Amino acid sequence: MSWNTFGRVLRFTTWGESHGPALGAVVDGCPPRIALNEADIQPFLDARKPGQNRFTTQRQEADLVRILSGTFEGQTTGTPISLMIENTDQRSKDYSEIAKAYRPGHADYAYDAKYGIRDYRGGGRSSARETAARVAAGAVARLVIPEVRITAYVCEIGGDKIDRNAIDYAEIGNNPFFCPDAAAAKRWEEMVDAARKAGSSLGAVVECVAEGVPAGWGAPVYAKLDSDLAAGMMSINAVKGVEIGDGFEAARLTGEQNADPMRPGNEGKPRFAANHAGGIAGGISTGQPVVCRVAFKPTSSILTPVDSITADGEATQVRTKGRHDPCVGIRGTPVVEAMMALVLADHKLLHRAQNS
Repeated sequence: MSWNTFGRVLRFTTWGESHGPALGAVVDGCPPRIALNEADIQPFLDARKPGQNRFTTQRQEADLVRILSGTFEGQTTGTPISLMIENTDQRSKDYSEIAKAYRPGHADYAYDAKYGIRDYRGGGRSSARETAARVAAGAVARLVIPEVRITAYVCEIGGDKIDRNAIDYAEIGNNPFFCPDAAAAKRWEEMVDAARKAGSSLGAVVECVAEGVPAGWGAPVYAKLDSDLAAGMMSINAVKGVEIGDGFEAARLTGEQNADPMRPGNEGKPRFAANHAGGIAGGISTGQPVVCRVAFKPTSSILTPVDSITADGEATQVRTKGRHDPCVGIRGTPVVEAMMALVLADHKLLHRAQNS
């Protein structure tokens, strides 16, 4: 059985392939009477779309979204919201050489082993093209949580990290890397350019911060907010690791170092002196910013020859032609924001259902 749906109350299902006629999402469980039209979704798709600069794939897709159902007179009706994005710039011939050979690091062999058939054109369902549908669904989810501000940015490329003392959210839109550190963005230009010209690729880490999440969202034991965040982020194509709060660094701290001390605050609520937990304790939000980091592997489709085998088990070398991101984590940034919005919106509705 294949699983293409995520969420409990606010559920979304994505459909479509990289080189099919279109892809999209169906969002179910969205509350009624929320103002929604294509203009509410398009800016987020524009942030993710390919071909915007030399640091991303040169595939040219407008990624224009159409709302096919679930609204009336500019408002949601409470029925399934169907979103469609057409594919207009496929070059399936670019993949003819890997039709019978597996790209190492990609999902080619795993899909063949599971289904006995695979769409080799751009990876089909395993392509990062699928994430456009998530971004569209995430735009709907944002309207369910207007009290929350979500900001994601690249904090590391190819092992080179930002200076955390230099973080400036205003810089994120001023460079092609969604980077809050102008100096790091300048360094990354040379690094990504070099990888692209060498026919290789680089990995990246994206950090996402959600501010305004009230205390109480999430549930023990099997619907923890952090476990759902981890599952949602890990489901993004090319993601290989997720940290909540300090993540693995917490294992290197002592108990007193890792604690988030509380002092009396306003209206009987605590004032926290730290946020090592990333805004979540016991699977439930604490009222602090929810923080997670997402590790993207280097793009597997590269021009550098790599040893592999054919579908018949014969030795070969694979050199993937076509148009690919030299660092897939860059355009992964809007996708991470979308998954944060989808998980938080789902948990808001879950919380409301139990604690009306």
